[in-house]
Amino acid sequence: MITESLGYLRTSDDWVKTVLIGGFLTLFGVLVVPAVLVAGYLVRVLRATMHGDETPPQFNDWGALAGDGARAFAIGVVYGLAPAVLVALTAAIAAVVAGPGGRSGLLVGLVTFGGGLLALVVSLAAVYVLPAALANYAEHDSLRAGFAVNDLRPVLTSGTYATAWAMGFAIVLGASIVTGVLSVIPLIGTIVGVFVTFYAVTSAYYIVGHAWGDARGVELHDEEGETGAERPAV
Repeated sequence: MITESLGYLRTSDDWVKTVLIGGFLTLFGVLVVPAVLVAGYLVRVLRATMHGDETPPQFNDWGALAGDGARAFAIGVVYGLAPAVLVALTAAIAAVVAGPGGRSGLLVGLVTFGGGLLALVVSLAAVYVLPAALANYAEHDSLRAGFAVNDLRPVLTSGTYATAWAMGFAIVLGASIVTGVLSVIPLIGTIVGVFVTFYAVTSAYYIVGHAWGDARGVELHDEEGETGAERPAV
């Protein structure tokens, strides 16, 4: 599945155009709107692949893309709030424990360590859940679906999703290493690394989309939109 995912975008005649657009949007993601559009594209990848559609989506119908992206972005923000709140709460408790004179250094250290460890665990949990939450949104076209515990729980605890997530994580981690190596080249290396990152994340979401469709039993569609052949194994 990793091999198929890495070749996914290249199956399109317009794959260079797609990577260029996705890379430039990722590069300017700090402006939020470009990041929203990339999120919308990833939702399209999930929606297509969960139905067995192997044709990469294009960056078009920008209004619908932005709508999907805005809702996906909102889901991501909510899942990111828990660790952020824990970090802020830990800092506040540590400040109270320390007192005005900076006393109780050992206790402050324990509070900081414990709170930081808990925030790390919650952050990892959020990173694990988020792709599934976005896949459920993509399946149902409902913001509420991103938080539907009854839909998410059986998938999140399945070996199918866990394996797919691990493979996607490995791809993104590999891209991060490549990006780090490229960053030694001033400016150009960093820019090229952004395009590598977009390509890798898209490949990872290809795997997640297939896993979601398999775990949920989503109907496969052939090229005419009819129920089609078997889903590739994850």
